[in-house]
Amino acid sequence: MGKYQRFLLIADQTLHPSPAQQRAVSLAIAAGAVLDVRAFVEPVPVVHYWEEKVDDAELQRYLRRYRRWEVEELDRLSERGLEVTVKAIFTTHPLLDILKTVEDLKPDLLIKDVTLEPALKRVFITPLDCHLLRECPVPVHLVNHVRYGLPHRVVAAVDPFDPSTQSSELNDTIIQTANALALQCDAPLHLLYAYDLSPAFDSETPLAGGGWGVDLVEELRQSLHQAFMALAERYGVPPERRHFVMGLPVPVIGEFVEQYLADVVVMGTVHRTGVDRLIGSNTERALYSLPGSILAVKASHGR
Repeated sequence: MGKYQRFLLIADQTLHPSPAQQRAVSLAIAAGAVLDVRAFVEPVPVVHYWEEKVDDAELQRYLRRYRRWEVEELDRLSERGLEVTVKAIFTTHPLLDILKTVEDLKPDLLIKDVTLEPALKRVFITPLDCHLLRECPVPVHLVNHVRYGLPHRVVAAVDPFDPSTQSSELNDTIIQTANALALQCDAPLHLLYAYDLSPAFDSETPLAGGGWGVDLVEELRQSLHQAFMALAERYGVPPERRHFVMGLPVPVIGEFVEQYLADVVVMGTVHRTGVDRLIGSNTERALYSLPGSILAVKASHGR
């Protein structure tokens, strides 16, 4: 991925300052990039047909709030030396309008605050953030909270043995994107591989003898480690920033973020169908459990 030239910030619906706004402004200033700010908000309240007349004063007050925000935000960000556009978009289908805006503006990165949805609600309704992870054609940076405007530590979470990442060269895209962000922010890049050996201990594994021997498990671990080291060598990641950790990906990444105070974890998303789509990806699960923020990429967007 080359130098950032354009960012799209999805503003908080309350129009108040937010972590994503802080991150977007800091990145745009550092990169000398254009910043497009868009607020996707509820349309003017519907007037029921049985009401005798439209409350024009209320309508104008509603519209004025957003028009005033557009002017004030444009002035405030322009004063910081940014090339910026600001617009409030009234919509009942924010996902469709966000994707249309991405298509029109072609940003290098979409930046948005994480919207924390209750777990029970997520069972029945796919949140907007998850839709964006799956459907947005450009990398998506979902910001949970920020300690610094610019990230101080960037993590590339890879899996050299996942068939989906091998076939699509997704690991390369993850590392290239993470490295571009780290260079832009003058931050160290860490490479993390959370490998899971639990299937090796499954007694139902169809191998002679009914299971995996200790030697075979160690041989598997060594092969995973070699693949990880080869990937790290290819991208010149120094030994002290290579992390090969056994465990399930999401818990391992969460512990790593807390231990190393990582600001951004770059992860990959792949197209899923059927049951896999219903269950969700590691990236989607991490969205609601990581203390830091996620930058999600697809294989087709490595540069």
